[in-house]
Amino acid sequence: MAPPAPSSSAAPTSAAPPAALARAIRPDERIALFIDGANVHGAARALGFDMDYRRLLEAFRACGRFVRASYYTALIEDQEFSPIRPLVDWLDYNGFKVVTKPARDYTDATGRRRWKGDMDVDIAVDVMEAVPGVDHVVLFSGDGDFVPLVEAAQRRGARVTVVSTVRTSPPMASDELRRAADTFLDLADLSDVFGRPPRGDAP
Repeated sequence: MAPPAPSSSAAPTSAAPPAALARAIRPDERIALFIDGANVHGAARALGFDMDYRRLLEAFRACGRFVRASYYTALIEDQEFSPIRPLVDWLDYNGFKVVTKPARDYTDATGRRRWKGDMDVDIAVDVMEAVPGVDHVVLFSGDGDFVPLVEAAQRRGARVTVVSTVRTSPPMASDELRRAADTFLDLADLSDVFGRPPRGDAP
C-alpha cells in the first residue's frame, strides 16, 4: 500500500528557489498552484519533455509560503487501463489535491470516437475559493477562457502567474491570458527546473 500523502506546509523551506520562480514570487507570499493537467501535458510534450511533478512541488515549496497544489484532469472510466491513472494515484499520495471527472465520448466528423473533459469550471471555483487565503495564484494553463478568472482573482487582491508556452506552433498560451496575468512564465524556460525526458502518454 502506498504511503499517505504528506500534508502541504505553508512555511517556506530553506532550499533556494529556482531563479525564474524567485523573480516571479515574493518570499512572503502565500502561493497556490492550479494545474490544468491535459493543457500542461500538451504544452510540455510539444516542447519535447514531460513534467516531473516531484521536482515541481520541490521548486515551489522553496518559494514563498507554499499552501497547496491542485491537479485537474478528466478520466476515461471504461478503459481497461488508463495511462493517466498511475500519475493520478502518485499525485494523490504525494502532496497534490487531485480533481477528476469522467471524460465524455463523442464521434468526430470522420466517424472516430474521441474523448473530451473540460475542467475549467472546477479550476475557476477552486481558485476563487482559495483567493482569500493566498496572495499568489500560479495557473498552469494557456487557455484564454481563464482571462475572466485571472481578472477576478486580481480584483480580490491576488497576484496571478500563468505558466504555459509560446514556443510552440501554434502557441499554447493565448495572448489575452498572457496580458491579463501579472507574470507569464514560459514552460520552455522551466524544463531544467521540473522537466524530464518523455516516456509515456499520460497527462
